[in-house]
Amino acid sequence: MDKKKWIKHIPLFILELVVLIAAAGALYVVLRTTGKNGVKKDRIDTEHIAVNEEVKEKIQEEENGEGEETKTYTGVYNIAFFGVDARDENLGKGNNRSDTIMLCSIDMDKHDVRLISIYRDTYLNLGNDTYNKCNAAYAKGGPEMALGMINMNTDLYVTDYITVGFEGLMEAVDALGGVEIDVKENEISHLNNYQISMAGTSEDQKTFTATAGVDYEPVTEPGLQTLNGLQATAYCRIRYVGDDFERTKRQRDVLIAMMEKAKGASVGTLMSAMNAVLPHVVTSIDVEDIAAVLSKVGDYMVTVSDGFPFAGMRAGASLPVGACVVPMSLADNVVRLHEILYAEENYEPSAELKSFSAQIEADTKDRLQN
Repeated sequence: MDKKKWIKHIPLFILELVVLIAAAGALYVVLRTTGKNGVKKDRIDTEHIAVNEEVKEKIQEEENGEGEETKTYTGVYNIAFFGVDARDENLGKGNNRSDTIMLCSIDMDKHDVRLISIYRDTYLNLGNDTYNKCNAAYAKGGPEMALGMINMNTDLYVTDYITVGFEGLMEAVDALGGVEIDVKENEISHLNNYQISMAGTSEDQKTFTATAGVDYEPVTEPGLQTLNGLQATAYCRIRYVGDDFERTKRQRDVLIAMMEKAKGASVGTLMSAMNAVLPHVVTSIDVEDIAAVLSKVGDYMVTVSDGFPFAGMRAGASLPVGACVVPMSLADNVVRLHEILYAEENYEPSAELKSFSAQIEADTKDRLQN
């Protein structure tokens, strides 16, 4: 897809976020010129990103004007967000499992944003015809392989990504003055424990100590409240309340709260948030010489927040690679995904995707758990 056609739209969406969607796995940043402001530009070779052949042909037909009647794909811009627990200099490299994988789909015509978390333990084709938990793709081949993993298992054509580290989320939330989150009673102890593990010290890297009121501000009661950067990041990382499906919802909730806070922020606050984020980002996006269009902060709205595989279409399974989320039918999940992203009814999955779906079914047969 020709990225140049999206340049004029990118700052409108970004400056609505002006944030890192970090631990949550999502951030979309304004890049005023390549390589400035400390942002790390990854000149990824899109030819090396796996994509199902039938999908590539459809995209090319639309770009060449041969699919003008339908224009199913060219009005929507998809970006992958990866959240990793890594130092800034290692963000775009392999050996880091992506703690968060999120697809951000932007409808340029309707000004809709759809956020789809891909559960990190989902049993999928890694993009090289081996099957494992999908977050292993980033560890084995960095963002290039992770993008291929997304494309092959969704019949999408995603070639842009942003990877962020947890520290960037903390700084961005603080620059925005915190975010409003409705904390539940059973989340409080875990939220505070994660704060201690991030802000505290440890001799064995298992037991951490930190002083409340000095190293961190404990959350003491439930309800809607303003969380600072450390608190919001800790909230995103909670794993012990509900399952990973609820965890990814918390991540998306923080993202949406940041977007809402950004809408009412001053230009100075937005710029501070952007500058706080940039050193903790690596991205494939190359947006040159664009101005900050802050008057358009409120143009875009999040209309979908969901997880893949979808509820009612997934199960758990104990497999040789560990406990996994399994799409009961990858093909059916992809039909649903295309309906959400493109309003495309009765999508017909590619032959390649159907073969992946059949392989997953064969590998997990008699192992699925309700």
